[in-house]
Amino acid sequence: MIWILVIVFVVCLVLRFPIAFAMGLACFSYLLAKGIPLIVVPMKMYSGIDVFVLLSVPGFILAGNLMNQGGLTEKIIKFCNHLLGHIRGGLSLVNIGASMLFAGISGTAISDTASMGSILIPAMKKEGYDTAFSCAVTAASSTVGPIIPPSVPLIIAATLSGLSVGKLFLAGALPGLLLGLGLLLTAYFISRRKNYPKHERSSFGQVMRSFVDTFWSLLMTFIILYGIIGGIFTPTEASIIAVAYALVIGKFVYGRLNFKNIQVIFLDSMKTSASLMVLVGFANLFGFVLITEQIPQTISSEILGFTTNKYVVLLLINLLLIVVGTFMETIAALLILFPILLKVALAVDVDPIHFAIIAVLNLIIGLTTPPVGVCLFVASSIGKISIGAVSRAGLPFLLVSLTVLVLVTLFPWFSLVLPNLFMD
Repeated sequence: MIWILVIVFVVCLVLRFPIAFAMGLACFSYLLAKGIPLIVVPMKMYSGIDVFVLLSVPGFILAGNLMNQGGLTEKIIKFCNHLLGHIRGGLSLVNIGASMLFAGISGTAISDTASMGSILIPAMKKEGYDTAFSCAVTAASSTVGPIIPPSVPLIIAATLSGLSVGKLFLAGALPGLLLGLGLLLTAYFISRRKNYPKHERSSFGQVMRSFVDTFWSLLMTFIILYGIIGGIFTPTEASIIAVAYALVIGKFVYGRLNFKNIQVIFLDSMKTSASLMVLVGFANLFGFVLITEQIPQTISSEILGFTTNKYVVLLLINLLLIVVGTFMETIAALLILFPILLKVALAVDVDPIHFAIIAVLNLIIGLTTPPVGVCLFVASSIGKISIGAVSRAGLPFLLVSLTVLVLVTLFPWFSLVLPNLFMD
């Protein structure tokens, strides 16, 4: 019967159904064929979204949209330009640096690619940067967002595993910074080789004025992290505080929010949150079907039957997640695979916090992996260039990302030092 699930799911994906409906139709077909009462559908969907920490996701989505529409993206880019623009290829460094700062607001790779790319790709093309390079930098830099906290994928991983959101946020900080630094160095060396332009050095006063202008935006990230890690409030409460803060800053400090655009922002955030919750609900139903057919046990026994070496198991999991990440959005892939693969990792004594970071890092790298990485499609559509050209230009960045993945996989210290230091 499991082949009915697989065939319907694959056909729906080929027909470009949204991933949530592909899972839903596949599960519905399986239940009908198996003769299982359809009352299971609403029961399992509801139990999947009836998790307190998931309430934080709509809050963070709304806060990110409020800050983005409130002018945050432009101010972060301006600050990074004052800070890095005088270096050769400065605008490419600004692209990556802004993504590292913007990571604390958006938390998702695709939204980062779209928001940053719509501003920076045209600007880089105008200054003489190669279009393929401009798109490749934008797509690669967007992978930093879901690792540097606060991160929506890490919240989802915590929901699926019962792990501490605060510990996962701390665990993602060093790998995220390591990835960002690697991308910065790669962009710099490519820019020097191709002699890309640079701006005049900004004065110390200009840098400080730009920092002050951006300070209120960056303060939100500090408030969220300090509050969650310090035990002052839960992730759900933090998301509501972030929304209130974003409204005040966007309206009274930046002056970019008004009643009309706030209505649009709330509506867009509701649509995004609703689609995500439908995805979570159907994924829980999908998981019920997999458990019914004992798929997790089969996968676990097959992998562990092949080898019990921790590093070989992690290598196999990395390869699987990279491939899945190329054609499936991060959160959808997490919902389907993370609970299954976590059991395999635990069986070979991999720390669950460490494994969560490995899983998320794998899947976001997959978003920039040729030939069908989602972020590559977004960047190429903004730059109006073929995805093949963007893929070729992005290979050095992909190599750096994979190197960081290997380091994080082999050395748990990168993921565990901060959680152990601050939360044990």
